[in-house]
Amino acid sequence: MYHQSMGTSCAWDAERYEGKHSYVWQFGAGLIDVLAPREGERILDVGCGTGQLTAEIASRGAQVVGLDSSTNMLGQARQNYPGQKFVLADATSFRFPEPFDAVFSNAALHWVKNADAAVESIALALRPGGRFVAEFGGKGNIAAIMSALSDVFGAGAVERCPWLFPSIGEYASVLERHGLEVREASLFYRPTPVDGEDGMENWLRMFCGGYFEGLDAESTKEKIRELVAILRPGCYRDGIWTLDYRRLRVAAVKV
Repeated sequence: MYHQSMGTSCAWDAERYEGKHSYVWQFGAGLIDVLAPREGERILDVGCGTGQLTAEIASRGAQVVGLDSSTNMLGQARQNYPGQKFVLADATSFRFPEPFDAVFSNAALHWVKNADAAVESIALALRPGGRFVAEFGGKGNIAAIMSALSDVFGAGAVERCPWLFPSIGEYASVLERHGLEVREASLFYRPTPVDGEDGMENWLRMFCGGYFEGLDAESTKEKIRELVAILRPGCYRDGIWTLDYRRLRVAAVKV
């Protein structure tokens, strides 16, 4: 769960995030089984957002540190889980004096365009033999939305795009470059329904802030109206909007 702010500035609306986008961490719950945290392990959760998965990992007996670069998200996380440790840091440059047994990340790393710097930070945070388990947007993620953004913003869409959606091969090569041996990798579709007639509008407002920077409220509203109109025929059916998510899941070990 992230956060544009893992490399760029963005004020995150934590209340809106928790209220309307809970699927972000609900889908991530299965990733914790892949992580398989053990009693007493030190685990870092990169892009912890409002802390739900950090707390779930901790409930398995691990000592967990949640990391995010959004002060709004961390403020909510600390309110949600006052006994849990959270730190403010950027995914591309964090450092810790003591190594971790594992690094976990859900729905966060597609916000980090400098994948090399993020993976370097992750690798440096792991002890030898430590594991890295992550899931985030992969190649082809939100293809319909990306196409609509291109239609509405033209050439400026590429410059405004805050995301990196790599293929298995692209990301595996980054991991290997930093001494992380890939043990599992999969790229899969996960169509994700969002509730309500305004579900797509809510998603665009929450996650596409970079596209609307510099626009006044009326211009933003007009752009969103255009995007929703383009997306409706393919993404809206029987009162439900469906996001065309495609996820990349990786598990690697520091060698």
